[in-house]
Amino acid sequence: MRAARGLFAEHGFAGVGTEVIVRAAGVTRGAMYHHFADKAELFAAVLETVEGEVTARIGAVVAASGASDPIAVMRLGAGTWLDVCAEPEVHRIVLVDAPAVLGWQRWREIGLRYGMGLVHGLIAHAIEVGRIPAQPVEPLAHVVIGALDEAALYIARADDRARARREVGAVIDNLITSIATE
Repeated sequence: MRAARGLFAEHGFAGVGTEVIVRAAGVTRGAMYHHFADKAELFAAVLETVEGEVTARIGAVVAASGASDPIAVMRLGAGTWLDVCAEPEVHRIVLVDAPAVLGWQRWREIGLRYGMGLVHGLIAHAIEVGRIPAQPVEPLAHVVIGALDEAALYIARADDRARARREVGAVIDNLITSIATE
């Protein structure tokens, strides 16, 4: 998985053949197929690892901040997501290749176990403590995740990424602030 991850990040899923992966990993093709049904399943395992690491990084930043207000936590988590997604490996694996390789449904299922789960839980908590007006959690979580994913793609594809990060960060902060109660 480690060898495949680096290759997928550098060349993309389509740009890496299984022979290159097994050679880089120092294993046989049979060994790879013993653990993974095909290259797409290997990619799915890599995506799970990256998603888990991203979620842990966001959690660590939030924990280190000491923030307790759900809106402040949302803003901090969103900002960390945008920063992490600017990293080429995360951008390519999570945002570009994953939906194309695995299909939208499976990509979203994996995301639900990680980032979407965090957003969903945080929104539910914010509604429970009165920081967001009562409303259906599921659609709001999907809208927020959609905005965050598009914001990350916008930054990654911008000519001036630093400027794009500042601008889209302000937009996301405003979006989060707009769903909060005073």
